[in-house]
Amino acid sequence: MVPPRKTLRLDLLGGVQVGYRASGDKLDRSKPTLVLFNPFTTTADYYLPEFENKALLDAANLVAIEPLGHGQSKLEKGETFTYWDSAAMALGTLDRLGVQEAFAAGTSQGGWIAARMALLAPERIKGIILIGSSMDSESPRSRELGCWNGQEATSGLVTVAGDFTPAHDFDPGTGYNDFLMDIGFGKTVDQKTKDFWLASIRENYSGDTGKRRICQAAVTLASRDGLHERLPYIRCPVLWLQGTGDVVFSFENAQQAIKLFTNSPEARLVKFSDGVHFLSWTHKEKLHEEVLNFVKKAGGFAKASL
Repeated sequence: MVPPRKTLRLDLLGGVQVGYRASGDKLDRSKPTLVLFNPFTTTADYYLPEFENKALLDAANLVAIEPLGHGQSKLEKGETFTYWDSAAMALGTLDRLGVQEAFAAGTSQGGWIAARMALLAPERIKGIILIGSSMDSESPRSRELGCWNGQEATSGLVTVAGDFTPAHDFDPGTGYNDFLMDIGFGKTVDQKTKDFWLASIRENYSGDTGKRRICQAAVTLASRDGLHERLPYIRCPVLWLQGTGDVVFSFENAQQAIKLFTNSPEARLVKFSDGVHFLSWTHKEKLHEEVLNFVKKAGGFAKASL
């Protein structure tokens, strides 16, 4: 049975509530710990298949952490945040869980947070796994390589972000959900999956508070800084899993960016033919195999206190 999502509080940024799911109440100090970050406007439930995978659970402690503005993660004061803030929040969460070292993995925006963790705490992050991601900002260069126009895609939410008129009847609607399902899961997404995320998005982003959260998440995505110049400072192993059918971030973009991890002992790009943006939807078994082999190969001495 998959454990429920939980929350904890950190004194970071004036007070933060962190939403997360751990594979056990007490993490096994004999296993490495793998941190997972979900993609845009989803929750830790995105990684339910990983929490149901016996091989992964036998090999590692899993901790899915919801970025700020997602699920149950939220600021107590203020509204604005960055992916650097989510990375710092994740490190604080590991402190609270008694984890000194960990691997960090993330899908799409989750990859940006994983990389930032490795930059903020290189002595603690033993390896990063980037899944359907990019290390660039929403730049003209990335669009020339076949990536989406993220600023255009989020412009509707970014435009209304600065309108503080209470919007108690705000609802992201089926149109937004259909858009996310299409770019994330692709054309083969089934109705059950669409209904699940429609309910989740409405639960998290309805009403005035929900409107402010989803708008700030969009602002954070559209205005994020690129990491290309910082990638030589990542000295841990890097595994990049990228689908050729990803309509958000192209395989060509990944081919160029993987070369920038010049001081990583190993930076490897794995090509998934016809893989979609939410890569585990079309290639779950192969993705799990790659993640498992990466954690095992890198040694995995992530310790958790009992």
